Amino acid sequence: MPSNRSGLNIALWVVQVLLALLYLFAGSAKLMMPAAALQAQTSLPVGLLRFIGVAEVLGGLGLVLPGLLRIWVGLTPLAAACLVPIMIGATVTTVQSKGFASAIFPLLVGLLVLWIAYARWRVTPLRGRSSE
Repeated sequence: MPSNRSGLNIALWVVQVLLALLYLFAGSAKLMMPAAALQAQTSLPVGLLRFIGVAEVLGGLGLVLPGLLRIWVGLTPLAAACLVPIMIGATVTTVQSKGFASAIFPLLVGLLVLWIAYARWRVTPLRGRSSE
């Protein structure tokens, strides 16, 4: 019978994979879209949006690759923690431009990456390769 930690570990992995896909998609879009298309969506400078895109792609990779490869597993909670300020900014700019109802999604995503950061750091840390 699986323990509660096993169930939590599965839940964390599911959320990590889904968020990694979300961040890889969003970050790639910011990196591939023409500057004019990015500028039409927000008043933020294109350079900042490209930087956020790079951070999102790296963060998305950091959510899953260390655990899958079982190397540098401490990068997963770090990647999640680094995505939290991005989501705070996304929530604030969404509230300012589109209102509170539209800001629910970035707020929930931010809470999920915060949960991953804490849980992978303190509750169920990933295990690296053991030296056999």
